[in-house]
Amino acid sequence: MLYLEKFSLPQRWDEEGYFAGGTPKTRRTCYTTKYPFGVFRYRELPVLEFEPVTVFYGGNGSGKSTILNVMAEKLQIRRGAPGNRSDFFGDYVELCAYQPAYGAKIPENSRMISSDDVFDYLLDIRRINAGIDARRAQLIESYASDRYTPYQLASLDDYEEWRRRADAKSVSQSAYIRRQLKENIPGQSNGESAMAFFARAIEDGGLYLLDEPENSLSAARQLELSALIENAARFFRCQFVIATHAPFLLALRGARIYDLDAQPPCVRKWTELENVRIYRDFFRQREAEFGD
Repeated sequence: MLYLEKFSLPQRWDEEGYFAGGTPKTRRTCYTTKYPFGVFRYRELPVLEFEPVTVFYGGNGSGKSTILNVMAEKLQIRRGAPGNRSDFFGDYVELCAYQPAYGAKIPENSRMISSDDVFDYLLDIRRINAGIDARRAQLIESYASDRYTPYQLASLDDYEEWRRRADAKSVSQSAYIRRQLKENIPGQSNGESAMAFFARAIEDGGLYLLDEPENSLSAARQLELSALIENAARFFRCQFVIATHAPFLLALRGARIYDLDAQPPCVRKWTELENVRIYRDFFRQREAEFGD
């Protein structure tokens, strides 16, 4: 499914024209950065054309995350963690343009997901588990007291306390603790929790901007995420724009890949990308060590 067909960033002459305009902002010399102006000024970035899955590939500093941040702002897509900004960010976004796919509009449930969003989610899980662990320790200490200390029900106000103590007398310690905690957060690895986050965050019929989603994911989990993305794009009317240099995501079937390390940036097959070839050569040189 296509919701976004094209997106264009300012070209060099657009940026030069902006600063030649002589506005009060451009004349000030107090700024330490004019980001995102200058990131692509001499790179001749083409008009970006999209498929159901489009990937921005490049090393650190290539600008792949910048493009996603600018797109999210221009398209007014919901996001969690804030992206990099400066006083010039809004002016840069104003110079951008986009073209929705014919007869489509950007869905309201569209979302940008960054590695910071996943990290914040993992921290929330840890905080919840830490609270549960603390409460569990308190319950272990109080179990014996609740089980063996007599307690008389004097009024209905005492009912909850009486019921809790009666519960302690009738069940084992582990069952008592489970009941008192009501529900627990399953013990999961970071990778499992991150995959659960993506599975919940990606809904039917949305445009999703994913910034290095492979962070916190093992190789096996990256393959799971790849399958999720392919299925969501193929069967559930989703469109994805992904910034990554992870081979498992670069190999997404049917993806259009922009190599931002190239001069000028261009579309390439995933097998032509330097990062993928480095992996290939590494394993080829050590093939005999696998012994199968």
